Amino acid sequence: MNKPLVVITGASSGFGAEIAKRFNKEGFPLLLLGRRLEKMEQLPLDFEHVLLKQVDVTDLTAFKSAVREAEERYGKTDLLINNAGVMLLGNIETQQPEEWQTMLDTNVRGVLNGMQIVLEDMKNRQHGTILNMSSIAGFKAFVNHAAYVASKFGVHGATETIRQEVAEHNVRISLVSPGYAETELLHHVTNEALVSGIEDWKSTIGGTTLDPRHVADTVFFIYSMPQDVTVREVALAITKQTP
Repeated sequence: MNKPLVVITGASSGFGAEIAKRFNKEGFPLLLLGRRLEKMEQLPLDFEHVLLKQVDVTDLTAFKSAVREAEERYGKTDLLINNAGVMLLGNIETQQPEEWQTMLDTNVRGVLNGMQIVLEDMKNRQHGTILNMSSIAGFKAFVNHAAYVASKFGVHGATETIRQEVAEHNVRISLVSPGYAETELLHHVTNEALVSGIEDWKSTIGGTTLDPRHVADTVFFIYSMPQDVTVREVALAITKQTP
């Protein structure tokens, strides 16, 4: 195995699972992290060069330990994909503050944890890529999405700040912002009225949403560019999605 290590968080479903399948097909050794080990074990992968770890990205110690174990086996991390995230929609007047904290911890602190774990070595090697998965909600507001939008705006801000900080070390920091897609994120929402409203809205755009496979292809394209070229940000959605 002469290809470098790829680390993917939130790999049990959605974008993370599709990205894992894409890189596995291309022969990269993988560290897949997620809270649901059984879901990752069921992915249609060639597991010969895949390490699975049940890790919550908010736990810096466990996150770091898993990365170091994978690096002992496969070599230094060349690509970190910070994909783990949760979406708990609601109006702040009625939403439980615990849901705000969950999103800020996972969507922002989890991303920062991952970047801290791998950046020093990438800078020393003058090589490496970090790709943070965000959302169109990271640069556009949506009603009843306040805390989620705040968390994704945070991902955008942190990504661009750190990109500037490490550019001189030839380390690439990229951002991918998908529109509405068929993932499990909507299943996290506890407000049934909001879920129903989103399903009604989906019917106005033809009932179709972004296929996670296209997001995986986008991630692979960004990584495939030469190390001295950074695709700073990509936003993608189905053509009929206007907001």
